[in-house]
Amino acid sequence: MREEDRIAKLALDAAFKVHRTLGPGLLESAYVHCMIHEMKEQGLAVQHQHVLPLQYGDLKLDAGYRLDLWVEEKVVIEVKAVSELIPIHTAQLLTYLKLTGNRLGLLINFNEVLLKDGIRRIANGMPS
Repeated sequence: MREEDRIAKLALDAAFKVHRTLGPGLLESAYVHCMIHEMKEQGLAVQHQHVLPLQYGDLKLDAGYRLDLWVEEKVVIEVKAVSELIPIHTAQLLTYLKLTGNRLGLLINFNEVLLKDGIRRIANGMPS
């Protein structure tokens, strides 16, 4: 199993545990902090609101990009608590993958009755 897949599996295990416990309807920040706790309990290194500069030629710009969760510096997780995921959410995660050089991201919308309906696995340059 690829390292990114192992990390993603552990992250999804954490997400399912958080969703089973809390259910839908809370603010995104509640889910993020609970996910951080669960992933750290599993021994994963998790960065929250990591500043992601935009490289434009010779310029390195602080354009205000922040990663919700960056796990082991290999998997980017974008957490949402919205009525539905829309294409811009996927585009945002793809941009974060390009800027970090990572190949795998998870888009997780906790505002679903069944969490599995709110999960998108985004692979940039790796097999799905």
